[in-house]
Amino acid sequence: MPKLCIHALSLLLWIPAVLCGVTTEGEYSVLEGQTVVISCHYEPQYEHYVKYWCRGTTREFCTILARTDDLSSSLAKDGVSISDDLDQLVFTVTMENVKKGHTGWYICGVEIGSIWSADVVTYSNIRVLDGMSVVNNQVTGEEGKSVTVECLYSERYRESRKKWCRSGDWSSCRLIDAGKSYEDASVAISDDRTRTYTVTLKKLQLKDTGWYTCSAGKHKISVKVLVTPRPKDAVKVTSTPATSQCNAYVPPKLSTKQSSQSNHVVTWLVCTAVVLLLGTAIFGRKLWKVRKQEAVLSHVNDIKARLNKYPVPDVGEQPDATVVFLTRDNKRDDAFLY
Repeated sequence: MPKLCIHALSLLLWIPAVLCGVTTEGEYSVLEGQTVVISCHYEPQYEHYVKYWCRGTTREFCTILARTDDLSSSLAKDGVSISDDLDQLVFTVTMENVKKGHTGWYICGVEIGSIWSADVVTYSNIRVLDGMSVVNNQVTGEEGKSVTVECLYSERYRESRKKWCRSGDWSSCRLIDAGKSYEDASVAISDDRTRTYTVTLKKLQLKDTGWYTCSAGKHKISVKVLVTPRPKDAVKVTSTPATSQCNAYVPPKLSTKQSSQSNHVVTWLVCTAVVLLLGTAIFGRKLWKVRKQEAVLSHVNDIKARLNKYPVPDVGEQPDATVVFLTRDNKRDDAFLY
């Protein structure tokens, strides 16, 4: 039981290291002889702690290469340096002129300095490659202009011949010796012997679009060159100035926006007039119908009033009923009896 408690306590000590107190990229790839920069981000509570960079897979067996509390050259070895940016909460490690032997696992660490808490760490794997690389795998240039390709090579190919070829066309290959340069009407190549040589394609044509290769020693890498058409020139319109002069006032030409606003106003006025006319016509027709109905009702009421002057006797009391019809001519008071 005591042993189990001890093991559990030892696991708790490593919890801060697992909770992402420090983060960085998991893997870096760099050509031999180049420089690699590693950024290690940490949480605000570790701002004033000591940071370090070491080589190894565990803290106990990790070889310290650089520390933020000792920036002397005696500690920063093998071209390794470290700096801490307290404002950005990141410390940066720089490894210069890396060799194949630098390939391996490294640790970004924050030193807690307590027997009860483990250091906060994260791991990075650095791979040092032997061969070729390019800054951009695809470059684009405009027809008639130039475009530049930067070819990178590892340290061991510093003295090797460099070659630039169009893929599938070996007659197009151009060779230069280390530290030399070459130039003709369509291409310029130069090697500065600092693990980079540049290729400049001049006076680009649309047919230059395609795949090319950078080579150094036995290694080569492909690059795609894309040539875009030259933009068409705008058509220039020239006008002959008038010979005669006129002092008459010429109203300024309305801009497109003002003309559009004027058209909207005219359209709105026309629509408003049409709506008013339709409304007036509908109102007049309604009024005419009302007046007509009033005349008919007046006439009917007049007839009813005249009929009420002659009461009709009860049909049940007299066997012979008399019906009186009045003519429309009010001048006569004749009656037709049946």
